[in-house]
Amino acid sequence: MKEQKLKVIPKALIIPFILITFCFALWGFANDITNPMVKAFSKIFRMSVTEGALVQVAFYGGYFAMAFPAAIFIRKYSYKAGILMGLGLYAIGAFLFFPAKMMGDYYPFLLAYFILTCGLSFLETSANPYILSMGPEETSTQRLNFAQSFNPIGSLLGMFVAMKFIQSKLDPMDSAQRANLDDVQFEALKQSDLSILINPYLIIGLIIVVMFLLILFANMPKNADKSHSIDFIPTLKRIFSLKHYREGVLAQFFYVGVQIMCWTFIIQYGTRIFMQQGMAEQDAEVLSQQYNIVAMIIFCCSRFICTFLLKFLNPGKLLMILAIAGGCLVLGVIGFTNVIGLYCLVGVSACMSLMFPTIYGIALKGLGEDAKFGAAGLIMSILGGSVLPPLQASIIDMKEIGGFPAVNISFILPFICFVVITIYGFRMYKIIKE
Repeated sequence: MKEQKLKVIPKALIIPFILITFCFALWGFANDITNPMVKAFSKIFRMSVTEGALVQVAFYGGYFAMAFPAAIFIRKYSYKAGILMGLGLYAIGAFLFFPAKMMGDYYPFLLAYFILTCGLSFLETSANPYILSMGPEETSTQRLNFAQSFNPIGSLLGMFVAMKFIQSKLDPMDSAQRANLDDVQFEALKQSDLSILINPYLIIGLIIVVMFLLILFANMPKNADKSHSIDFIPTLKRIFSLKHYREGVLAQFFYVGVQIMCWTFIIQYGTRIFMQQGMAEQDAEVLSQQYNIVAMIIFCCSRFICTFLLKFLNPGKLLMILAIAGGCLVLGVIGFTNVIGLYCLVGVSACMSLMFPTIYGIALKGLGEDAKFGAAGLIMSILGGSVLPPLQASIIDMKEIGGFPAVNISFILPFICFVVITIYGFRMYKIIKE
């Protein structure tokens, strides 16, 4: 009987677990097809890196804006209803890329991203605690880490699609040449490139509709939906009085920031290096994205390895070790101005692999029914992906700082993030140890 209780995934919940785990891959796809779009939109609309980074502001702003409304919705109805609402908004946002392309302006795309990520906010606010609830609490962190292991698979597919079906198919004209086009030539080129850019989003919208129908008609567990009362302020006071939760929200803010910065600006970092070697801008961008894909493969493999290591190591201690390693590699990213710095940047992904689900699992431990609002606070902390990348982009736009490439200097922000995560890992190690 004891062995049955400690199963990571109870047999009766395998099908629901698979369906919800597939959602982890779906939002991973959305996250990582989007990161290279900062560079793509900058070229298509002839904008600065900072203006292109508004994609991330809209994308992660949707997470922030919808997190607590999603939690209230889930508390009133169910995790299943939250998942369905998330998939619905995800599909609507993806389909809005078509009218945005017809309008030919940058800002309708930002609205589409915002609505899409309002859906992702519902999905993550629902799916993470739903997975935690599908079995005994003793194995909840292992269960979440296993489900989260499929998130980078979706991310890897998103990166591949961005490289193969968007970046490599856009017109090869570089940024300098585009700047010299007259209005008629610019409009024709823009419409051609936007037609290429929107296709993957329309296809994923159709896939999301299929997933919506599968979950709608599936028999999903209701074990976590015991209370539907909404005591918003008392619940917030209760969960934020807990040190491991309060500090977890802060740590998650900086983790999401470092992840998005490292995966978004590897394109700018690599492009500078390869163009110095005489490569054309588009070829340099595509090659940089290949390095990004390698980073995601390493991230994915590392996630499975670190999930296994959690059986033997305190989660806080492993988090601390990985954050220290990540910080050291970022120092290499800053210090080296050649391909060695790019290798260091790729290596950072191995250190990041465990961080999101581990911080999440530690922060929500012992929250019970409050986990619905606790999850919302952690999803709101994804705002780090909206706030920090534009700051890094503004540094990159300086081109050079004291004769040193500004893109290198900009990685001081990821280094600061790893310092914060290291402190959180150490403090949680001491708490969990006690």
